[in-house]
Amino acid sequence: MIAALNGFTQQMIAANGVKINAVTGGEGPPIVLIHGFPQTWWEWHHVMPLLAARFSVVAVDLRGAGFSECPLDGYDKATLAHDVHAVMNALGHQRYAVCGHDIGGMVALALAATHRDAVSHLAILDVPLPGWSEWEVTVARLWHFAFHMNRDLPERLIYGREYDYVSAFIAERIYDHNSYDPADIDIYARALALPGRTRGGMEWYRSLDADHAAALEYKKQPLDMPVLALGGDQRFGSRMVPMLEEFATNVTGGAIERCSHYVPDERPNEVASALIGFLSAR
Repeated sequence: MIAALNGFTQQMIAANGVKINAVTGGEGPPIVLIHGFPQTWWEWHHVMPLLAARFSVVAVDLRGAGFSECPLDGYDKATLAHDVHAVMNALGHQRYAVCGHDIGGMVALALAATHRDAVSHLAILDVPLPGWSEWEVTVARLWHFAFHMNRDLPERLIYGREYDYVSAFIAERIYDHNSYDPADIDIYARALALPGRTRGGMEWYRSLDADHAAALEYKKQPLDMPVLALGGDQRFGSRMVPMLEEFATNVTGGAIERCSHYVPDERPNEVASALIGFLSAR
């Protein structure tokens, strides 16, 4: 099954030396949505139609995921951010809002820090960020960070078991399992099973030491654009605002109730409403 969304068009865009799959639709000021692991652009498919009436929506597959290319290098968050910026420029968007979840939130932060004149608004959903004062102690408690950072081993163990891995991985991080369609698991598992994509996802984690060092430099020049920090109340929700206040001067947000990590899937109406209010505020 190839994920497709009514009213949206998929296209491959040459960006920063790679081809990136971008899904576009809607009208109005532009916003780019960036997914996390083990997902693709499809993680936004509930949110995108809710935004499209007021915004030009772009959702991308990161380098190494979905239908985007998966080269041997370039998986640090700054390079992934350059990919996204190049996509937006290719689509004619010189200034835009960005929203990222999970790994996509790390990319969104790097994008805002390295392309400050281009990013009008920054929204980050439920993720510990490299550069955060609690980064090391938090990462030490997350088993999958260490597992994914191993060279070659995860690819070998996950191969042929993509559905088992994705389903167990997501189930561990969902509050209300009725909010998640099993068909979505199949979409992500099939994407992860494409050649090179498991390696691509693991490379996002293998770059985290370099990402942490880069983010510590970002903090020396705090972001001044509006920032929305949201998370599930069962995951990082209570820590999102103080975390982002280490990087930016104008932060709002908080926790979404009865929600865990996969915020766009579990609470798409709340996410879309928060984004619309955030982007529409003067």
